[in-house]
Amino acid sequence: MGRTGLFDLERHFAFYGAYHSNPINIVIHMIFVWPIFFTSLVFLYFTPALYTPSFQIGLFPSGLLVLNFGFLLALIYGLFYVAFDKKAGSLAALLCFFCWVGASLLASRLGYSLAWKVVLAAQLICWTGQFIGHGVFERRAPALLDNLLQAFLMAPFFVLLEALQSIFGYEPYPGFHSTVKAKVDKEIQEWKIKKQKKIS
Repeated sequence: MGRTGLFDLERHFAFYGAYHSNPINIVIHMIFVWPIFFTSLVFLYFTPALYTPSFQIGLFPSGLLVLNFGFLLALIYGLFYVAFDKKAGSLAALLCFFCWVGASLLASRLGYSLAWKVVLAAQLICWTGQFIGHGVFERRAPALLDNLLQAFLMAPFFVLLEALQSIFGYEPYPGFHSTVKAKVDKEIQEWKIKKQKKIS
């Protein structure tokens, strides 16, 4: 059964899905969304530590995994995703954790002077790919132009749920995808009507 309010997954997914209904655009986002998140964590590795624990994680050298803004971002995303859906959300939270660890490893190896160049190049490629997906295939502006926070927060979880549904037929609860599809179709139809009124 769906939830309401902030953790209404149907509403969030329908909002994001209305901007990503074209199959090619969805694939483009599946390729580029998580690298954007990962490279953001690479850059955030160089932010100051928010907390310095008195213990050290045995697998990693001292000072490698820093509890900074990168960790905080990964934690917030992970907790939100678990709150949205325990199964897929736990997988998404695990991916967020691995992204933080991997980003920390890469950033520490590259150093700041090289890392920001790698991050900039990756972000430019990923964002360009997504804007092409919207302009050429979706023919609708990205969701971030209407709701920046919701678009950024939902993007990694959206593409993960799309992948899980496509490959394994997963849905958070029975009827989720059919309900969301109806909402997406309605939203797209309303958008087309508004667009037509502006033209005429």
